[in-house]
This record gives sequence, structure tokens and C-alpha cells, in this order.
Amino acid sequence: MTQKSILITGCSSGIGYASAIGLRNAGWRVFASCRKPEDCVRLQSEGFDSPLIDYADPASIKAGLAEVLEATGGTLDALFNNGAYGIPGAVEDLPTEALRANFEANFFGWHELTRAVIPVMRAQGHGRIVQNSSVLGLVTLRWRGSYNSTKFALEALTDTLRLEMRDTPIHVILIEPGPVTSKIRANSIPHFERWINWEASPRAEQYRRGLRKRLYEDNGPDTFELPPEAVVKKLRHAIESPRPRPRYFVTTPTYFMSFLRRILPTRALDWVLSRV
Repeated sequence: MTQKSILITGCSSGIGYASAIGLRNAGWRVFASCRKPEDCVRLQSEGFDSPLIDYADPASIKAGLAEVLEATGGTLDALFNNGAYGIPGAVEDLPTEALRANFEANFFGWHELTRAVIPVMRAQGHGRIVQNSSVLGLVTLRWRGSYNSTKFALEALTDTLRLEMRDTPIHVILIEPGPVTSKIRANSIPHFERWINWEASPRAEQYRRGLRKRLYEDNGPDTFELPPEAVVKKLRHAIESPRPRPRYFVTTPTYFMSFLRRILPTRALDWVLSRV
């Protein structure tokens, strides 16, 4: 039997890295892409094919996918769009340029890679496109306006693509993690420091007492936090099941927030979310 192949983005750590290891152990040929060359080199030293793909760099998307297709003879069974980052800060303090940059990496680059993969999957007669969204694609939390926005946009685009692909053998799937162990908080610090002039904000005291402590102080795992392997379990079902679900919830908060979104009026849901 021919070994199945998957391209996973954002594999330097967290969900991407755990997915690369888990699927390789399950017999998949994993192309574990990273944004930084040094991370690609590290993964190559661990035995992975690791193309360089930076969602904010269209040339790297084209070259990285070409590298994958050359290695597989022009086929690809599954794509797991995963790499993303956040820019913590209040919406009123978020420069529009920062929001554009975040959308480039969290949304537009995903769309570009997905569009490039679809003709390959059409030609081979099958494929799975899995998008790693978030509980923050279902509900919003304060101080995360940029990340919230990219995930809500991803949800809408993916739902539309799934409807449009119903007449094809390509399955389009969303995974909805909540609190999962990763470096996303630490990785957001340079973006916060670059873009958010918090000391000049009318919310400076709120930053000082709240957001900055959350960013810079390690207080251990979040409530209900799960290891990234919990996502890998759902990913395997999404790409291996003959009948994958359109959505996979991973953590307790994701199930809970999805339920609350359905049953609560907006004011009541706002009250709940303002206390998180």
C-alpha cells in the first residue's frame, strides 16, 4: 500500500510538532513545514521532510508546496493548516497595519496554500483539508481582537469551502481547540511589544494589572488545558475516517462555549465572556 502523505504547517512546536510526530508514528509520510530555516533544519535532523513555508511569504508557499509535490510524485493526501500567532491588546490600541499583518499569516496565507492544494487533490480524486481554528473562532475574548478576527474569518471561509466541495471527493474539516499546551502566548510577546503602545493607552492600568502579567508571568497551565496530543487524536480521525466530521471540538471550554453560544442571548453571553 502506498504511504499516505500530509503537509502540516507550523511544526516548530506545540500542535504542529505533536501532529508531525503522531502521524509519522501512525505510518504517514509527514512534511513538517516551519516558518524559520533553523526550525526546518532541526526537524530534518529528526528525520522529517521539512519544507520552509512562511504564510506571510507567497514565494515560500509556492516553493514549499513544490518541494512536497516533487517528493511525492505530484500527490498529497492531506493538508493541515496550523501555523498562526496572536497580537494581544485592546482593539482601540491595535494599529490597522498590525491587523493586516496578522491576517496575512493567519488567514490569507492559509487561503493561498489551500487554493494551491485543491487542484492536486482534484486530479488524484481524493483529499482532506483540515483547518486548525480555535474556540476563539466561536466566541470572542477581550484583548484578543486580532486573533479572534482571523479565526472568525477562517471559520466563515472554511464553512463556505466545505459547502462548495460537497460535489467533489475533497473533505474540508475544522478542528476547534481551546486551551492546549503550546508556545502561542510566549510567541505573541514580540508582536505585542512591536505593535501595542500600552503605556500611552487609556487602558494602561488594565494592561499593567492584567494582560502584561498573563503574558510575562508563568502561572502554569490554564484551567482545562490539554496537551497537544489531544488535537492529534482528532486530527487522525479527520484524515483517516471514511466519513470525517465537519468539526472536531477538543477541550471542555470549546464544547461549553459552543453550547452557550447557541442557547444564550447576546447580552448574557457577553456577561459570561467578560468574566473569563
